[in-house]
Amino acid sequence: MVAAALIMIAVFSGFVGADLPMIKMIGFSLAAAVLFDAFVVRMALVPALLALLGERAWSLPRWLDRLLPRVDVEGKALSRHTTGAPALTASGSS
Repeated sequence: MVAAALIMIAVFSGFVGADLPMIKMIGFSLAAAVLFDAFVVRMALVPALLALLGERAWSLPRWLDRLLPRVDVEGKALSRHTTGAPALTASGSS
């Protein structure tokens, strides 16, 4: 993350040497924005906020849980709703 931010800052800072004032302003602005985002927001504010919120930072609100579809990638819901028939093994026998 830091390496990508440093590369972006270096590239955007290269635009400051351009002849056109608009390109200089855009390059400086983008470099400053990436610097602020990478080092202030992502390394100071986000970890502090996660520490303050604790476990609530990772829990899903109930209202959102009701709206989202149930996705069962591994098929655990299917194994709970079996009719009691024996499961087949890898060799194909019961």
